[in-house]
Amino acid sequence: MALDYKTPGVYIEEKNAFPGSAVAVETAIPVFIGYTEKAERNGKSLVYKPTRITSLAVFVEYFGKGFNPKFTIKDPPTPAVAGVETFKINGKDQVVEINPNHEFLLYNAIRLFYYNGGSVCYILAVDTYGDKPDGFDIDANHFTQGPENQNVFSLLEKEYEPTLVVLPDVITKGETLAYGLYVLALQHCAGMQSRFGIFDVYNKPGNTIEQDSESFRTGIGANSLNYGAAYYPYLKTSVIQPSEINYENIDPSVKLEDLLPEDNVKAIVTAFEAIAPDKVTLTDQINYHQSLKAASPSYVAIIEEIRSKLNLLPPSSAIAGIYTFVDTARGVWKSPANVSLTMVNEPAIAVSHEEQQKLNVDVMAGKSINVIRPFPGIGTLVWGARTLDGNSQDWRYINVRRTLIMIEQSLKLATRAYVFEANDGNTWVTISSMINNFLYNLWKQGALAGAAPEQAYNVQIGLGSTMTPNDILDGIMRITVMLAIVRPAEFIVLTFQQQQQQS
Repeated sequence: MALDYKTPGVYIEEKNAFPGSAVAVETAIPVFIGYTEKAERNGKSLVYKPTRITSLAVFVEYFGKGFNPKFTIKDPPTPAVAGVETFKINGKDQVVEINPNHEFLLYNAIRLFYYNGGSVCYILAVDTYGDKPDGFDIDANHFTQGPENQNVFSLLEKEYEPTLVVLPDVITKGETLAYGLYVLALQHCAGMQSRFGIFDVYNKPGNTIEQDSESFRTGIGANSLNYGAAYYPYLKTSVIQPSEINYENIDPSVKLEDLLPEDNVKAIVTAFEAIAPDKVTLTDQINYHQSLKAASPSYVAIIEEIRSKLNLLPPSSAIAGIYTFVDTARGVWKSPANVSLTMVNEPAIAVSHEEQQKLNVDVMAGKSINVIRPFPGIGTLVWGARTLDGNSQDWRYINVRRTLIMIEQSLKLATRAYVFEANDGNTWVTISSMINNFLYNLWKQGALAGAAPEQAYNVQIGLGSTMTPNDILDGIMRITVMLAIVRPAEFIVLTFQQQQQQS
C-alpha cells in the first residue's frame, strides 16, 4: 500500500506471505427437471425457477408430493408381450394399466435419490399437476419453450452450483421425447463445461435388450458424448409403501363388485357407495379399504400389482444419489460403480455377463451403456463406469471426466482473482504456487496417479514457456496444466500356471 510520508511517526505496512488458495468446487449437486404437485414459496411461483433444496421435507414444502394415478384392470395383450407382467383374478390372467397422462415420476425419483445418499439438489419445475386430477400430456414444449421461449437449459446457465442434470419424467413418453431432450442436455453440459448428464435407457415392453440399446444409441446423437452417462435397466424399488395405495388408485370405471369373486365384496361396495360423496369421511375411506382387504384376496392382489407398477422407476435418480454418496465418502475420482443400491429389490431385467458385453463396449459408435445387475448374496450393484464416449482413451471413464470438471472449475474460480493483475513474473509465480498447492493436495488424497508429485501433474506458465511476447501485448496469460488422473481397474485379470514340484 502506497503511503504519503509527510508527518513524522511510525507507519505499519502489512504484506501477504502466502499465495492465494484454490478450493475444490462441489461435484455432486444434481438439478432435477420435471413436474411437481405445486411450485410455490412464500406465495411466489417457482415454475421455471431453479430452486435449491436440502432435504425431502423441503421438497414437500415447496413442491408437494406425488401424483395420485389411477389404474384399470384389463386382459393381457395377445399375443403376449415380453416384459408385461400378469396376475390372476379368479383364475384368469389380468394386467393393471396406468391411465394415460398419469405418469409423473419426479417426486418418487427424489425419494429414491435421498435413499441412495443424496443431499443438496436443485428442482426445476416446468409445470404442476396439483390442480389437474386427470393429469395432462407430458409435452416437449414444457422443456423447450419456457419463459420467452427459452428452453430449460438456458434457464440453468445462470446457476453455477448444479453439476449433474437429471430428467426423470421424460422417459415415460418413450424414445422420441426423451432422447431428443437428452441431446439438448449434452449440448448444455458441454457448453457450460461444468455439468454431467445422467440418462435413462427406455425399457420398451416387448423389446429385447439389444433393441433397447440400439434405439438409445441412435437417438442420442454423436456430439458431446463425454458429458453424459446412460444406465440400464429400470429398477424394481420399494420406495412406495403399501399404506400409500388404496381403492382410490383404481379407476372408477372398474366395477369391483363385478371384478372381485369373493362373496362379501358386493355388500361392502354397496354400503360404501350408499354414502353421499360429500358425506364420505376419512374414517369411511379407511374402513372401506380395510374391509376390502380383509374380505378379498383378489383386491389385495390388485393393490400389490399397482404398487409394483408404481415402484418401477428409471435408475437415473438413484445413480445421482450414488454419485453424491461416493463423492462424499471417497472423492469424485472414485468410480461410482460396484456400489449397492438402497430401496431397490432388483433390476427389472436381469442382464447377464454375455449380454452386458455389447452394452458396455459399443464397437461401432462407442456409446457405452452402464448396466445395473443383481448379484446373489450381495445385492443390486451398479456394474458400469463409462461415459457415453466409451471408445475414447481420454474420456472413457465417468470419474476421469468428472474429476477434470472439478479441477477445471476450481482453478477457473481461483484464477479469477488475477484478472487484470500485472502479466509479469511475480504474478506467474503466485499463480503457479497456488495451482501446485491445490494439485499437491489432490495427489495426496489419491486423485492423481504417480509415485511423486512431478509424476502426477505439471504446471507451466511464463514467457517462452506458455506465452509469446505478442500474448503479453494482447493481455493473454496462458497456463498449461498436465494431469495424470487415476483410472479404474475395469478388468482384473488373474493368470494361473502350474509349475513342477520342487521338493
